[in-house]
Order: sequence, then structure tokens, then C-alpha cells
Amino acid sequence: MRRVCFLLQVRPDRLDEYRERHASVWPEMRAALHESGWHNYSLFCREDGLLVGYLETEDFEAARAAMERTGVNARWQAEMAPFFQDLDGRPDEGMLPLTEVFHLD
Repeated sequence: MRRVCFLLQVRPDRLDEYRERHASVWPEMRAALHESGWHNYSLFCREDGLLVGYLETEDFEAARAAMERTGVNARWQAEMAPFFQDLDGRPDEGMLPLTEVFHLD
């Protein structure tokens, strides 16, 4: 299982609403993530809007491609895009994996 971590920047003025949206992620979005191979997926956010995402998957590119094929992902990404700053395109397109430098099992 590959561990994937990425960073995005939520607009600080939209942070409260961003948190509210993630308190009730659509059931069909949750199901699509699971069915597409996203496991142990978490988002963490600092008060300045720095967002850290973490997930585990067999194949990150295949998991991303599987989500691309779902209608619910397109709707979710369109709704989430305005929450981010310094982002060209959709949030899922800005998820660039960080290089893992240490892991304690």
C-alpha cells in the first residue's frame, strides 16, 4: 500500500465553511472514494488554511483516474474549487504527492 501526502491552501476567509462542508461529505462521494481505492484518507487543516491530505492506495494514479470517471467527483471538485487559493483548476488536480523521507512502521 502506498502512502500519499499532499498540501493545498484553503482561503482563510473560507475556512469555516470548508470545515462545515467536510463535516457532511456526500455519501455518494464517500462511496466513490472507497470504491476507487482511496483508503485511510484524512484531511488536516491549520488555522491559516494550510491543508494536509493523507491517503493510502495501491496505485495513486489509478485511484485518481477512477475518481475522474465518476460524476460525483466532478460535482464535488466544482463546488470545492472556490475554497482554494493559488490553484489553477480543480483541487484534485493540485494534489501533488510529497516525497516521503521517513516512515516508522
